[in-house]
Amino acid sequence: MRAGRELISADDIAAKIASMGAEITADYQGRDLLMVAVLKGAFIVMADLARAIDLPVEFDFMAVSSYGAATQTSGVVRILKDLDQEIAERDVLIVEDIIDSGLTLNYLIKSLRVRRPASLEVAALLVKQDIQSVPIDVKYTGFTIGPEFVIGYGLDYAGKYRNVPYIGVLDEHER
Repeated sequence: MRAGRELISADDIAAKIASMGAEITADYQGRDLLMVAVLKGAFIVMADLARAIDLPVEFDFMAVSSYGAATQTSGVVRILKDLDQEIAERDVLIVEDIIDSGLTLNYLIKSLRVRRPASLEVAALLVKQDIQSVPIDVKYTGFTIGPEFVIGYGLDYAGKYRNVPYIGVLDEHER
C-alpha cells in the first residue's frame, strides 16, 4: 500500500531502531527496564525497539488522547488507559511514536514522576522540530522532522495508515 509522499523509508527506520536499541542496551545493562508504550501509535515502535534491545524487558501500555480525528492537538489530555503495574523504583522508558507540541508527553511525564520510578526517560522515533509548546528531554531520538502531518509506522490519520511501513506525508486528497 502506498500512502502519502515517503519521508523516511522503512530501511532507514529499521537502521535507526537498531541503533537506538543498541544504545538502550548499553545504558540499561544490569537494570530492570520497563518499557511503556503510548497507544495506539507507539505499539509498532515499541515492538521493533524491544526486539533491538539485547536485555530482558517488560512492557506496559498507556492510552492518552489529545487529538481525536484532528491533525493538531487539542491541548486537553485524557488518560484512557493507565498502567497495569506499579513503577515505583523501576527504570521506566516511555516509548513514543512522535513528539510534536509536547503537551501530551509533558502531562504523561508529570503523571508518572509522582509514582517515584528509579528513572524515567523517553525514546521517540520522531520529534517535530521547533514546534514544542513545552520543552521535553528526549534521551533517545530517531529522527527530527519538520511540521508536516505524517502517517505510517504506527502514526495515523483518523485511525488509518498505521500499517504503512514507512513515514509519509499525507496528501490533502488522502484526508
